[in-house]
Amino acid sequence: MANIDIRRPHDRSPQQARAAVERVAAKIAAKFGIRHAWNGDELDFHGSGVRGRIVLAPRQVHLTASLGFPVSMFRNSIESEIHNYLDREFG
Repeated sequence: MANIDIRRPHDRSPQQARAAVERVAAKIAAKFGIRHAWNGDELDFHGSGVRGRIVLAPRQVHLTASLGFPVSMFRNSIESEIHNYLDREFG
């Protein structure tokens, strides 16, 4: 099993940051076929071979994900895509 752990600082209001995280989650969902739902300031997501969370803090976004064996073979490309999405929204 492979893990992804990404932290990204931000200076947005809670509403702006939440909207940006929602856009990131929608892009991840479209690209990788996951489902997501908010639980307070945490967005939980899961799909075939992946489970993770995006935690929205006042000055930071923290994404963690666990990838199952078949998906873990693509860890580098998945992590790169996620970095791109976060860069577009929080860069």
